[in-house]
Amino acid sequence: MPVVLGIETSCDETGVGIVADGILLGDALATSMDEHARFGGVVPEIAARAHLHAVTPMVRHALDRAGISYGDIDAVAATAGPGLATAVQVGLAAGKAYALALGVPLYGVHHLAGHAAVDTLEHGPLPDRCVALIVSGGHTSLLLLGDLARDPVIHLGDTVDDAAGEAFDKVARLLGLPYPGGPAIDRIAQNGNPDAITFPRPMTSPHDPPYQFSFSGLKTAVARWIEKHGDQPVPVADVAASFQEAVADTLTQKAIAACRDHHADTLLLVGGVAANIRVRHLAEQRAATAGVRLRVPSPRLCTDNGAMIAAVGDLLVRANVAPDRLDLSADPSAVLRGALLHGPRGTA
Repeated sequence: MPVVLGIETSCDETGVGIVADGILLGDALATSMDEHARFGGVVPEIAARAHLHAVTPMVRHALDRAGISYGDIDAVAATAGPGLATAVQVGLAAGKAYALALGVPLYGVHHLAGHAAVDTLEHGPLPDRCVALIVSGGHTSLLLLGDLARDPVIHLGDTVDDAAGEAFDKVARLLGLPYPGGPAIDRIAQNGNPDAITFPRPMTSPHDPPYQFSFSGLKTAVARWIEKHGDQPVPVADVAASFQEAVADTLTQKAIAACRDHHADTLLLVGGVAANIRVRHLAEQRAATAGVRLRVPSPRLCTDNGAMIAAVGDLLVRANVAPDRLDLSADPSAVLRGALLHGPRGTA
């Protein structure tokens, strides 16, 4: 039963996970979020420096929680992209160092594949065919998945501008809410009326590409509504709830349509925005109505973490996929083609 160490440093979380045979043995997470809050967003160099300080202690914490030692590690998986360039470099360099020092193989994996793989730690192996909706701060994609370790990932549609999570951050700033915007809007929207304001559902007309997303215009619609409100107090909770409803409606409408059109009876909902209460509830309702099985990780595994990278590595090791060379380069703008950064690869 190979034991895989996973390292994630694509943004502002330093995550480490240890997985064996689909079971999470231990994990640890450090965040530099508080250091970025005063800037209203992540500052890459601050994030990279925080990763430098945190990665070794997080590996030790994860090992302690798993009750194992360095000598028990059989493979290392590290995020090699996409993400903030300097941040990704830190985690990948650490992964190379551990792999070299321990004499074990290295897998440079795609960050988004980690979001898909992490669900296997809670709900078991993915079906042979499913639709995945990955929704995070930098990515919003509808994917058709087969065997995540071996098969290419088919992109049904992606966002053409702002990702959903990015729109949450920008709308939160318009409403004077703190960073990160997603959790802030989620909290205050609980006290608002989602039907108070009818914001547009972007790219949902019959002539639009059925699986593509666009949230820049929705953000602008919120900004215009606030401007027209003039000097009157802005009903923050109602605006937040109405905006959130527009995002949840758009995401779930397209996801269920993709399942129907591609004869997939399972929808995988993952990424940071999958932790949003309204998105989860509406996905549950629509999936049940459509006869689609919904799989969503627990909220703590939706946001960036090391367990998700270890989960990818575990799938690759058990599939006997050939590892990477230690001169693997990071790719901050990598397109998701497979679990490995550079797509599917033959067996070892």
